[in-house]
Amino acid sequence: MRRARGLLAALAAAWLLGAAPAPVALDALLSEAPAASLDAYRLFRDAGGLEPNAGVTPYALNTPLFSDYAEKRRFVFVPPGARVGYRQSGAFDFPVGSVLVKTFAYPADLRRPAEKIRLVETRLLIRKREGWTALAYVWNAEQNRAVLKRAGARLSIEATDRHGAPLTIDYAVPNANQCKECHSLDGELSPIGPKARNLNGDFAYPEGAENQLAHWRRIGLLEGAPDASSAPRTARWDDETEPLAARARAYLDANCGHCHNPAGIAGNSGLFLNLEEDRPSALGFGKRPVAAGRGSGGLEVSIAPGLPDQSILVHRMASNEPGVMMPELGRSLVDEDGLALIRAYVSSLPRADR
Repeated sequence: MRRARGLLAALAAAWLLGAAPAPVALDALLSEAPAASLDAYRLFRDAGGLEPNAGVTPYALNTPLFSDYAEKRRFVFVPPGARVGYRQSGAFDFPVGSVLVKTFAYPADLRRPAEKIRLVETRLLIRKREGWTALAYVWNAEQNRAVLKRAGARLSIEATDRHGAPLTIDYAVPNANQCKECHSLDGELSPIGPKARNLNGDFAYPEGAENQLAHWRRIGLLEGAPDASSAPRTARWDDETEPLAARARAYLDANCGHCHNPAGIAGNSGLFLNLEEDRPSALGFGKRPVAAGRGSGGLEVSIAPGLPDQSILVHRMASNEPGVMMPELGRSLVDEDGLALIRAYVSSLPRADR
């Protein structure tokens, strides 16, 4: 993730280049019909989607969702004169006309994440008058145009993995219904990432590193926010200087908590992995699944403290078999680093028989 942040910082420096372009096309963002191509919104200065337009601010999450090792570039746009409302918990209150932008990209070699980048898709979450709308735009081979794919798409990504071996990724661009599955909150489409605790960390802006909450407040993007020291904070899952439990909970929140929470699509499971949950049984400790199928691997409880090999959660994270693996959307590969973290966390929990 540190390398991804470096890449985002390099892209943010593009703010300083070029003449002033036409502003972001707010009318296109609010139109009932989505634009056929990404460039119609004028979110970027260049055809390749690298240089954010004026008013489009880059950001990063302390702990992001794993997506088959894709590099992600996040941006937010809020209409001129409007402000984002701060919330201590949950996603911020974004005004109508706001858009959250997330571009997925792959380097030719995962060991060199800032070199030979291939843009794959750019997802938009647009706050319209009637609510949020999710759209996916897929980049062409020339890397100069991204077109709308409402029905989703399957793409084959060729790269070199982190060990120097050839890697083929069966990449899935989500369709509209799949977007709703992950972004559902009480049945309504909602943002996942832009929460106070996820943004409470530094970002390398062109003028220097600054806490993101402080930066959003300073530039007039965010109102009602306290000092960062008084705001909640999600740990960085890959920062080994942070406590193991905090890192593991952050990872489970980012990768599982958007569905496994009381208001999420998996709310009927009784397994809640969002960071706000603190009840051991709801977190899966000794919890039997509501419906035991082949996904359980013949195991009895979601988390068997001290026993990762007897934990359904670990079993499903270690699988890439449809119907077994969790998360069930957004990946085709096993996140070996994330799996190792959760195994270490479960191993660290006091066993019930001791």
